[in-house]
Parts: sequence; structure tokens; C-alpha cells
Amino acid sequence: MKKQVELKDGREILIRPMMADDLEGSVAFFTALPEEDRAYLRRDVTNRDVVRQRFEEMESGAVQRLVAEVDGEIVADGALEISGEEWKKHLGEIRLIVARPFRRQGLGVLMTHELYDLATAARVEEIIVKLMGPQEAGRGILERLGFEHQTTIPDYVQDLGGGKQDMILMRCDLEALWRRMEDFLSTGDWEHAR
Repeated sequence: MKKQVELKDGREILIRPMMADDLEGSVAFFTALPEEDRAYLRRDVTNRDVVRQRFEEMESGAVQRLVAEVDGEIVADGALEISGEEWKKHLGEIRLIVARPFRRQGLGVLMTHELYDLATAARVEEIIVKLMGPQEAGRGILERLGFEHQTTIPDYVQDLGGGKQDMILMRCDLEALWRRMEDFLSTGDWEHAR
């Protein structure tokens, strides 16, 4: 699956599955992110060994990853993780980060749309997202897409700087997410992003 899309500002972006030869591009993408963006990532993905582990997870089938690229450079990274545990097989977890110069242009919604398609193919019924407390902008986007706040666990996780943060769990029914994304993509400025 490769998909050429146009952002609100007219830039062309290619969304595609991450491949084994994306190791250096992935490290470069994460290294270029501002430190305050990297602080809330689960792992230090500026470390090549950690990025290699991410590729191994893809090979096992537990995680499907997408990237968005411009002129061969990765500008967004998204993942769908499906638990191998029988009692959670109906759940998928998504993660997404977009480089700052490409934010507010619809790329996050377009990437979420592609992650939705992966979740549908995997027969996922609900999507969950875990965020740290300071990630207010991400929470706002997710709420607009139909995700609902489920719980907050105080001081549950540590950011990459070692500071304790609240973990916020949000959840959305896959059908509700699809309806919200279709609304976003079919109105106003989104029309040319299809």
C-alpha cells in the first residue's frame, strides 16, 4: 500500500509501509525532532539499537508501521499495535508523530485514516491511545476524531528526561472513528486532501 496525498498547503506526501531499509531515515527523523517532542516518546528512538528493535517488532507481525515521506525523507511515523493476548485481540493501539513543519496541514488525520484501514483489515473493533499529561494538543486532535478520555493514572510513566507524568488512556470505537474522519475529510479545507 502506497498512497500519494496532498496536504492543505498543496505539498505532496507519500504514505507507505515502513520497510527494513528505512532504519537510517527513521533515526534521522526522530533525531531531527525537537527535544520537547521526543520527551514524550516511549523509547529513545534516536538510538539505532532501539530503532532496530522496532523493526524486529514489525517482522513478528505485532506492529504495523507507516511513514510519510517527502523527497525520500520521513516526515511522520505511525504505528498500529495489536496485542497477541486473546482477551485484547479486539483492541488496537495507535501511535503517531508528525514533524513540526508538517503539522496543521492534515497529515495527522491522513495518517490516522491509513492506520484505521490497517486496523479494519486486522479486525480490530476499538482503538486506544496512551498519552502523557502534557500532550494537550494531541488530546485535542483525538477528541475531535471521536476518542473519549477513559482514565488518567497519576505519575504512572516517565518521560525520556526521567520526569514522572500522568498517563492518559483514550478510546474510540472503530466505526465512530471512521465516521469522524470521513466528516473531516469531506468538509471545508479537507476536500483537496482526499
